[in-house]
Amino acid sequence: MLSDPIDGGVIKSNPDLKVVANYAVGYNNIDVEAATRQGVAVTNTPGVLTEATADLTWALLMAVARRIIESDQFVRQGQFKGWGPRLMLGSDVYGKTLGIIGFGRIGQAVARRARGFNMEILYNKRTRLSRDREEKLGVQYAEVDELLKRADYISINAPLNKSTYHLVGLQEFELMKNTAIVINTGRGPIIDESALVEALKEGKIAGAGLDVYEEEPEVHPGLMELDNVVLTPHTGSGTIETRDKMAVMVAEDVIAVLKGKRPANLVNPGVYKN
Repeated sequence: MLSDPIDGGVIKSNPDLKVVANYAVGYNNIDVEAATRQGVAVTNTPGVLTEATADLTWALLMAVARRIIESDQFVRQGQFKGWGPRLMLGSDVYGKTLGIIGFGRIGQAVARRARGFNMEILYNKRTRLSRDREEKLGVQYAEVDELLKRADYISINAPLNKSTYHLVGLQEFELMKNTAIVINTGRGPIIDESALVEALKEGKIAGAGLDVYEEEPEVHPGLMELDNVVLTPHTGSGTIETRDKMAVMVAEDVIAVLKGKRPANLVNPGVYKN
């Protein structure tokens, strides 16, 4: 499983291990340094799942904004008795401001979709893009605090590392609009889930859509109680086409390593310097 840790102990206990091929882009569950020390190649599946994950990001955003899950349950439970002017009111998306934290392949794919909604698009990443690239993508760079203050929708598409762990916590939720909606299809621990539950219950933000969790596969019980949260089981890449492509990438990388060749999607190039 993606959430199963492949730590130094696991790697050391397998002296014949040659490769750990991760069926995902993120590899924070793998001790890459330990693998490198033991001469074990680590690979992942970048690029191929970009569009599917961006699609799910938008599916969550729209589901929360327009209260799709609540509305579905409302109808199924027989509560729909006719149209009403205040029935299941949601939030506009068109023309609003989207803030994207993490602006690699997936973040940029999310931004491309936002342009179709005529949104103002803010982004934050470790290394700012060139002015020409920003203009081409139709985006503006913003520091995290400014992005959180201005955005109506906040999409987290960053990798998990020491600098992004609990990047969004109590202080960050205080900065957001009380109408803001937060979407996370990056990595669960980027958000302090206890702080998220508190922010949702106290009305500091309006809603959230999550595909990843801090203690995956466990989900904070407070999230399960809230109607303004949409939860999916880490299915960002979960389309038939994308998962098939990922499987081929994994297989090709494993075959390459076993044949003594350098795999195409190598995470730890240092392994070939030992």
